[in-house]
Amino acid sequence: MTRKPNIILIVADDMGYGDFGVFNHGLVHTPTLNQLVAEGTCLTQHYAGSPVCSPSRAALLTGRYPHRTGAFTPQEVLGLDRIAPGEVTLGNAFRQAGYVTGYIGKWHNGALDPHFHPNRRGFDEFIGFSGGWADYYQWRLDYNGTARASDGRYLTDVLTDEAIHYVRRHQNEPFLLCLMYNAPHSPMQAPQALVQPYLDRNLPPVVALTYAMIEAMDQGIGNLMTELAQLHLADDTLVMFTSDNGPAFMLRPDQVPEGVDRNATRFNCGFAGAKGSVYEGGIRVPMIMRWPAALRAGYQIDTLIHYTDWMPTLLALTGSPRPAGRLLDGHDISPVLRGERPQVEPRRFWQWNSYYPVANINAAMRDGAWKLVYPNLEIPAASAADQQRMDRYVALDIEYKYHPERISGIFPDMIPERVIPTPAAAELYNIQDDPLEQHNLAAQQPERVAHMRSTLETWFEEAVAEGMATQTTNH
Repeated sequence: MTRKPNIILIVADDMGYGDFGVFNHGLVHTPTLNQLVAEGTCLTQHYAGSPVCSPSRAALLTGRYPHRTGAFTPQEVLGLDRIAPGEVTLGNAFRQAGYVTGYIGKWHNGALDPHFHPNRRGFDEFIGFSGGWADYYQWRLDYNGTARASDGRYLTDVLTDEAIHYVRRHQNEPFLLCLMYNAPHSPMQAPQALVQPYLDRNLPPVVALTYAMIEAMDQGIGNLMTELAQLHLADDTLVMFTSDNGPAFMLRPDQVPEGVDRNATRFNCGFAGAKGSVYEGGIRVPMIMRWPAALRAGYQIDTLIHYTDWMPTLLALTGSPRPAGRLLDGHDISPVLRGERPQVEPRRFWQWNSYYPVANINAAMRDGAWKLVYPNLEIPAASAADQQRMDRYVALDIEYKYHPERISGIFPDMIPERVIPTPAAAELYNIQDDPLEQHNLAAQQPERVAHMRSTLETWFEEAVAEGMATQTTNH
């Protein structure tokens, strides 16, 4: 019997197309990622499940829109990041298919409750952290339920080392490994030896730090690829590299090192928006795939592909059945990877705001080349008491990252009432002709706008109703 291929799914945190040296004129040193582009298949219209981490990761892990899963937003101390217990994850599916399943790094789809731990969600092994970010030197990692304090090593290197150990342990059996790096998410920390060359080129300090963090990750991926080659696993291992959302251009005041300009931005190919936004810069993310036994080298695919597509596609590529469960939103795009073009590109949807979802604010849909966008708006607290709840949440969020032992459970009573503003006018773009979203065609296409708006609203109502029904089990 032929052994099934291994899968290594690598996810960066807050990284865009413009963070690859091959795409940004060599601003950042990423020889490993550049080589993966040259030796693999590059998807140019690949979209995250959300412009922020938890809901995006939920889409990747389940093949369903995050609103349906109950993972609405990254606010783990409020319990709003959790994938509902009834959802089938990649871990569940591949473990049933005979794979050993591992998850290393950032989880962020259920903290502060063992029912949402990766070991309970289909992953045989978990080494990582359950919250939204971790300090790169003062980390605290969970080893299958047992906490280990930092030994002073740089977190990116620790995650790489654990991934290499995982591959060595399981080299003789098919494995799925989700390697979820923290980089280049804040806090902005990197070895000075990597930062200094970027400073010497007069890059803004925050950009120098970001690129150093990416370079450290690139080195780690290179070490992992070398290990695969030495174990004779490289040809029949599908290695995937992507990001959970677009780059973060603005930093919270508590996460900005002294002397760093928090308004400095980095190159992202001219895309509008960034992390948190449903413009292209927030949701259009890299996907590089290397699998010498089955995929073409140096190949580019321009078809629209969404995070929800990976559950059915990876199962199809490996000949693995999906366990019975809720209907998928994703589609099997394995024919596209082989060079076929889809007869019709499916519609795709996004929406995000903090706390519970609000329709027509920071929402978008794609229908072929057309994209409808509702811009993001500030949603203020309804009262001074509600503002205090929001401020208290921020403090708890930071405390949880450094002292998780002090936080014993979630705080759903801290979710504030808000004043919902009137949505801004919808915008319309032809992404095929205008990928940078510079020409709003809504005034010229009122009928298309009306139809897409109705479709988006219907999707939102159905998806949120399904997700809200899970909140009793999530809390």
